[in-house]
Amino acid sequence: MLAAAMLTACTSSEEQLKQRANELCSYIPDHELLDRSREYMTADFYAVLDTMFYRLPAHEAMDHEWLYYFVTGNGGTIADYEVSSVEKTDATHAVATILVRQKWENGSFDPESDIEEHRLYMDYVNGKWLMSDFDEHKADCIRYIANNRKEQALRNAISDYLIGEIAPSYMQGELCVPTLMIVAEEDSVIYGDFGIYWYNVSRDTLKTVSGGNHAGCMTIVCQDGKPIVTAFEQTEDGAGNDQSAKRIFGSHYDIYLNMHSHADVREAVRKEQLQEYIRRHNISARYYRDFGWPAVEL
Repeated sequence: MLAAAMLTACTSSEEQLKQRANELCSYIPDHELLDRSREYMTADFYAVLDTMFYRLPAHEAMDHEWLYYFVTGNGGTIADYEVSSVEKTDATHAVATILVRQKWENGSFDPESDIEEHRLYMDYVNGKWLMSDFDEHKADCIRYIANNRKEQALRNAISDYLIGEIAPSYMQGELCVPTLMIVAEEDSVIYGDFGIYWYNVSRDTLKTVSGGNHAGCMTIVCQDGKPIVTAFEQTEDGAGNDQSAKRIFGSHYDIYLNMHSHADVREAVRKEQLQEYIRRHNISARYYRDFGWPAVEL
């Protein structure tokens, strides 16, 4: 009788874990991180995802779609979840095997979609089983965040140099916003095509006061744990421009030329980085406008 009771209790516990895992499937981050997911995730897992979705520049994370699209990708289908099993690894940790099929919005299944197997990790915290990881993406996200912060520190160093050393030679306005197009990185040298723009704020529009382009290679050193620019070799103006660009950029010249010669690419990068600047500084501008040109919506 005692053995039978213990077996019943064990079976019941496994079934409860499957039910909880099935409930947690509704909060798997896929295209968006639901605010109410906070109640169904461990604090550290939610914090990592919150950073990925809302604290990093959108274009950075979107370059790595798997960080946003954990299950369905970007194909317009909806994930259908089935919890096939749950393994309790110890008293406070469990791993659920999740089978996922893709279905269309009308409820029919995509015949070209295979059934995929995923792993949902659960931790028992304060009397509740919470999602603590999914397909071990937590570690991937942490690495990405660390690399992004390192890259952002580098970009900040370049921006600070451009604002401090290059921008004063232009007619100044209220705001100075660099545009960074990094061609290549080699050890302590950054090759890039950099723009500097001064703006005045006029209601909902940033009106360009002045601006210009500066291409070349910057030498970066680390001081007190922070990168700083110590030298900037620029391409020459006028007739010597192309020859100096070939010398400075070397094997990266073709990439540089492809960036530099496409005005639409440069303008798209400028717009994207200006959007990030006004978001980060809580500026309510909706447009920017160069003199003699139509306003561009941000």
